[in-house]
Amino acid sequence: MLNIRRFVKGVDESLWVDVLNAARKEREDWRAITVEDLLADAKRPSFDFEGRFIGELDGKAVGVVHAKVDKSSEEKKGFIHLDVVPEFRSCGIEPALIETALGELKARGMTIAQTWADLSERERIELLKDLQFRHVRVFSIMEMEVAELPQSFGENKQVAVRPLRKELEDDIRLLNWLGNESYKEDLDYSPITLEETRHFLFCDPYLKEKEVFFAVLIDESVGYIGVGIDEKYNLEKKVQAGEVFAIGVLKAHRRKGIGVRLMVHGLERLRAKGMTKAILGVEDDNTTQAMRLYEKLGFSVKKRESILEREV
Repeated sequence: MLNIRRFVKGVDESLWVDVLNAARKEREDWRAITVEDLLADAKRPSFDFEGRFIGELDGKAVGVVHAKVDKSSEEKKGFIHLDVVPEFRSCGIEPALIETALGELKARGMTIAQTWADLSERERIELLKDLQFRHVRVFSIMEMEVAELPQSFGENKQVAVRPLRKELEDDIRLLNWLGNESYKEDLDYSPITLEETRHFLFCDPYLKEKEVFFAVLIDESVGYIGVGIDEKYNLEKKVQAGEVFAIGVLKAHRRKGIGVRLMVHGLERLRAKGMTKAILGVEDDNTTQAMRLYEKLGFSVKKRESILEREV
């Protein structure tokens, strides 16, 4: 018998982690997390504590869903994170958890619900379509061998690149401003608070080793890039992979080779740290057409996810 109940803070963290790890263990982009990781992530200023539910089948936890609300956004859009242990999929648990999440989002005043599925997960996509979700766009995970980085690729040589200095509040504020300015025209954009930027720099439980660099053109900071390494991911997957976790260039300075300059610098930094692969995520229809740049640099798509939405 299926029972869906609310997550109990201070009680269910270990159970939640166990279900997540079991549900996502087959994913190449996932590494096992710990309760400590979960608790650290929950300290993010924007973390939504509400809307978490556990699905139990005959008393055994087999699925979880988080109906999240972005408290910093004025848009009435919520997000559904659904995970079910593989051997219990297609047993009616997924639709029950999704319906619970939809009810939660509606009760919290949301008018749109968004979720996603790997494009290879045909059954899950069909289920979501049966629940009146519609495909809206595609998000891709891309990868490249950093040893194959071109020696020259049209980067703007007039641009200086300098590191963010974490001890300087002005640099943290600059990163926050550049991030918001660079992404404000993107779909699903919501402003990132200074507190969120600071927490990511100093307290992120995944990319503990990270660097951020600014692009400076004639004494003006016009872009940035962030690269990092998840050591636990590399140990679990037996790889040497780094991540480009963010890159942005101010609109007025795009198409000038600044993004290329930043990418080459970031990839060189990962290579200098002994990484053999670089990974990044990008929406295929990104307003800056970033995917074209990544492909020219040598990145190729490893997996694609369908982003789906419906009215609540």
